[in-house]
Amino acid sequence: MSVRHALLAILDQGPCYGYQLRAEYSRRAGAAVNVGQIYTTLERLERDGFVDHRGADERGHVYWGITDAGRALAARWVAEPDEPGGRGELARKIALVATLPGIDAAAAIAAQRDAAVLRLAEVESAPSDSGASSDDGVSSVILRAAESAHARAEIEWLDAAAAAVAKDPVGRTFPLSVERPRRGRPRTGT
Repeated sequence: MSVRHALLAILDQGPCYGYQLRAEYSRRAGAAVNVGQIYTTLERLERDGFVDHRGADERGHVYWGITDAGRALAARWVAEPDEPGGRGELARKIALVATLPGIDAAAAIAAQRDAAVLRLAEVESAPSDSGASSDDGVSSVILRAAESAHARAEIEWLDAAAAAVAKDPVGRTFPLSVERPRRGRPRTGT
């Protein structure tokens, strides 16, 4: 999942400071991200006109807000299906999108499912390699079978994700946390 796009989707909920964005990303996507990457990404997003500074609080936390261009980019990211490949990345994207109020997670899941169905149809309708050498034919059959299995598994997983979102379309979302995240490294066992 693109950290850049995920930060924009989170900022669409309201202004945040760097450590807050890190905490929101972690609790929504189920993955940790280095705080340095957060700040580097924010600087690039600011350079490109997708975010801007929104002032600082009494503790010196610099808040970032999303611009109209950033809001449009985040909406496109949510709506467009991801390319096949990194399933963990897609799972994190869907998990994050499902927690954000005001985002149509069902539509994002449906778009991804439609893309997987189309990919499956293309794989299954591709002509067989009957004219290839026996080695090429076997590898082609194996690769097509793998592509087909991956597409079927993705469709099944997306159906389960859609069912989870449909069970409680509002209760699954939550606003930005008001709890200040701890700075520094998390504690390990004592």
